[in-house]
Amino acid sequence: MALARALAIDPRVLLLDEPLSALDVAAAGQVRAVLAERLAGRTCLLVTHHPLDVWTLAHHVVVLDAGRVVDQGTPQEVLARPATGFVAQLAGLSVLRGRASTGGLTLPDGTEVAGMPQEGWTGNGAGLATIPPDAVALYATPPEGSPRNRWPVTVAAVEPRGAVVRVGVTLPGGDTLAVDVTAAASAALGLAPGVTCWAVVKATQVSLHPGHD
Repeated sequence: MALARALAIDPRVLLLDEPLSALDVAAAGQVRAVLAERLAGRTCLLVTHHPLDVWTLAHHVVVLDAGRVVDQGTPQEVLARPATGFVAQLAGLSVLRGRASTGGLTLPDGTEVAGMPQEGWTGNGAGLATIPPDAVALYATPPEGSPRNRWPVTVAAVEPRGAVVRVGVTLPGGDTLAVDVTAAASAALGLAPGVTCWAVVKATQVSLHPGHD
């Protein structure tokens, strides 16, 4: 109701603080579509934690973490190459940090991560790898063949999310990955906190970016 009153007076400037947070998923989608139409040509400062709001409503994004500006740019720039773990979570990506090399990324514990170099990657200094949750496959035993990214992991959390199950796994060095699997796959693997398994990611699904020393 408050949002409707604010839009009714046809304002030139709007300040919106989490305007969709109290709505269910269906209603939020409908209101988001209305906002995308009504905000065209207006100046609006929108505070949100939802990546869909960023993608559908924002033209310029400023990311605050612990009261500091940690990144800014267009939604495509900010979400495609997260500068921090916080931004990666907002974008729905996992981030691994380490030292860049010509062959990929070396995590602090020596684990090697192969991936596809992105803009600015030099193979030297600090680097980070971003991995979408649906790019990771889980196996109960070491998979056959020789995938370049194959790591033993321990399940830390299992969270049903509609048609998929979001699984949080921990690599040997303590780094974490988010993995999306089907409910059937989760049941077949017996996934639960403390269960050990193997995570496999194709190198083509891993993006390598320069980091910050």
